[in-house]
Amino acid sequence: MQLAQRLNSIIISADSRQVYREFDIGTAKPSIAEQKLIPHYLIDICEPTETLTLAQYQEKAKTIISQFTPLCPPLARGMKGGSESPLSNKELALLVGGTGLYIKSIVKGLKIPRVSPQPELRSQLQSLGQKQLYAMLCQVDAIAAQKIHSNDEVRTLRALEVFYVTGKPISQQQGENPPDYPILQIV
Repeated sequence: MQLAQRLNSIIISADSRQVYREFDIGTAKPSIAEQKLIPHYLIDICEPTETLTLAQYQEKAKTIISQFTPLCPPLARGMKGGSESPLSNKELALLVGGTGLYIKSIVKGLKIPRVSPQPELRSQLQSLGQKQLYAMLCQVDAIAAQKIHSNDEVRTLRALEVFYVTGKPISQQQGENPPDYPILQIV
């Protein structure tokens, strides 16, 4: 909060639990008063019954970040005419949070398959058991199988889910595309 005030910046939450309304306990969610002091984004944007995927988070965060021109902030402040972004007087955004994958999705520009969770497909696959699922993964995507531990049911299921929905191995759909704006990481 103090750094954001000193830098005249906004805060973009990178916390996978702060996005949910009513998840106020145990999330270190800033209070309403704190949110009024410094503009906060991506807090309380989903109902607890909804699922916000990593790809959706990344898209929302990139949209907010794109409202900045960090490579030449003086030009952004001096623009005349047209409709200016409500953030144009801010010089930078602070991506703050406790979910490393959310942060990595932005700073490394993770390429994420745009496949939403498929509960019915997952249920069918889970009924086969992890040993068979991993054997299937080895057949359809040997590259992903090398990166995923044979006991990792979550990642095995996701890789198969992406394959069966898109017809393409997840390993061909992943990667990194780092943003072209400068990033300073403070830990």
